[in-house]
Amino acid sequence: MEVDYSNIKVIGFDADDTLWVNETYFRQAEEEFASLLDGYETKNKIDQELFKMEIKNLHLYGYGIKGFTLSMVESAMDLSNNNVPQKVINQILDIGKRMITQPVELLNGIEEVLENLQSKYRLIVLTKGDLLDQERKVERSGLEKYFHHVEVLSDKKEKNYQNLLEHLEIKESEFLMIGNSLKSDVLPLVNIGAKAVHVPFHTTWEHEKVKEGEDNGDYLKLNSIKDILNYL
Repeated sequence: MEVDYSNIKVIGFDADDTLWVNETYFRQAEEEFASLLDGYETKNKIDQELFKMEIKNLHLYGYGIKGFTLSMVESAMDLSNNNVPQKVINQILDIGKRMITQPVELLNGIEEVLENLQSKYRLIVLTKGDLLDQERKVERSGLEKYFHHVEVLSDKKEKNYQNLLEHLEIKESEFLMIGNSLKSDVLPLVNIGAKAVHVPFHTTWEHEKVKEGEDNGDYLKLNSIKDILNYL
């Protein structure tokens, strides 16, 4: 694919599952949660109900581990008809705490990419989720030195990006976004006239998936983050 990035001055990186591993820990937590509730429902039903609860609560809690943990607690109460023991509630809270304190595992090649690009472009992090948790992960990752700015957004829709680019005085035509989610990191940028690169992660949250036919847009798809160095 022929791509012209000659106008690019600023590159935005998604954080979770672009810079470091994230979704894998949510899947592991869901497995633990289903095991704790297996006396009340089947695993498939538990998974479905937890996802419904997460989506229902997004407007209250936003994205991130804290909201996910609260949704697990609420789902446990619903699935058990409010009979779930206090011990299980404590175990669910422990799952959330372990997720928050999980060591940051950088994805292969990301530091090499950042080292190569930092002298050529202004690099920023654009992520969504819980502010404290994301700030903590950026600090623990050791990657903060590469970025001019870190922004934790409440959501990643076209308006969110437009407002931020305007605030940071970045022209859409001079901005490139790199991320693992078509829905959050790629299509909104393409729609506002910026460039975007899709680097899929092996695990994707159901809420971040796009239906066939909805992924139309002029963007570059790469198998590895390191491949971006062939274009920049």
